[in-house]
Amino acid sequence: MIEVNELTKRYGDTTAVDHLSFTVRPGRVTGFLGPNGAGKTTTLRMILGLETPTGGSTAVGGVPFRSHARGLRHVGALLDAHQVHGGRSARTHLAAIARSNGLPARRVAEVLDEVGLADAAGRRIGGFSLGMKQRLGVATALLGDPPVLMFDEPVNGMDPEGVLWMRHLFRRLAAEGRTVFLSSHLMSEMENTADDLVVIGRGRLIAAEPLREFAARGAGLGVVVGTSRAAELAAVLTAAGASVAQEGAAGAGSPEGSAGAGRLVVTGLPADRIGALALDRRIALTELTTRTASLEEAFMELTADSVEYLAGRAR
Repeated sequence: MIEVNELTKRYGDTTAVDHLSFTVRPGRVTGFLGPNGAGKTTTLRMILGLETPTGGSTAVGGVPFRSHARGLRHVGALLDAHQVHGGRSARTHLAAIARSNGLPARRVAEVLDEVGLADAAGRRIGGFSLGMKQRLGVATALLGDPPVLMFDEPVNGMDPEGVLWMRHLFRRLAAEGRTVFLSSHLMSEMENTADDLVVIGRGRLIAAEPLREFAARGAGLGVVVGTSRAAELAAVLTAAGASVAQEGAAGAGSPEGSAGAGRLVVTGLPADRIGALALDRRIALTELTTRTASLEEAFMELTADSVEYLAGRAR
C-alpha cells in the first residue's frame, strides 16, 4: 500500500499540501484528481522522497520509500517524460538505470517490447515525440517489475491508440495485484480506468472513495422526461415525492408556466415509477431516460471552491 498521513509541505508562506491523509490499496487503479495547483505533483514527489515534507509522513509497503535500497524493485514511477538525456538511445538509457538498480540486462529488451519501442531502441531520445517519451517513461517504471506504480499525467501527448494501450496496461497491472496510482486531467480516461479516487484541492483532501460513489455526489443524477404536458406531469411527480426541474432552468422547482412541450429533470423517483405515474394519468411521454452520474460534473461541482486559476473571473 501507499500510505499518506497528515502530509504537509510549505514553501515560505505558501502551503502546497495541507495535512493530507489517504491510502492507496493494491489490486485497484486509484486516480489522483485535483485542479491545477492542487498539490498533486508535490504529493507524488514526497511519496518518492524527492521532496522533504514540512510535516507528516508517507510510506510504501509500510516504510518510507527512501529506505528501499533498490528503489525500482519496489516502486516504478513516471513523473515527467521530458526528464531524460536526449543524447542517449532508449536502450542505453534503460540499461544505465537497470545497472544502477541491480536489475538483469534482459529487462531492457523486455520492457521496450512491452511498451512498443523495440524498433526505436537504438534511436536518440532527443528525436522522440512526447508520446514516445511517455512510453519510455512507462518502460522505466516497469523495469524493476515493482508492486507499486505511480504515474503523473501519463497519457499527455499520446495518440488514441496509445491512450487505449495505457488504459489496458493500468487495468492489467492492477489485476496482477499491483498498486496503481495515477493522476490525470482527462475525466473520460479516469472514468474508464480508475476504481477509486483521491481528490484534493488547495492541498487538502476533498474525497477518497470509489469512483462510482464520488460521481454519484454530482448533481447530474436523475431521469430526463419529455412530454407535451410538462406542468401537469410535474405536479403529479412532485406529489409522489420527486423533485422536478425544467431542463435548462437555473434551479430545481416546479416548471410553472410550461404547460406545453418540455423536458423535465426528475430526482427522487426511478424511471419505471415515473412511467407508471404518467400512464395512470394518460400522459404521453416522448422521452424517459435515466441520466447517469458524470465524473466531470461531480469533479467540477465539488472542487469549485478549490480552483486557483479560474478563467473568466469578473474583474
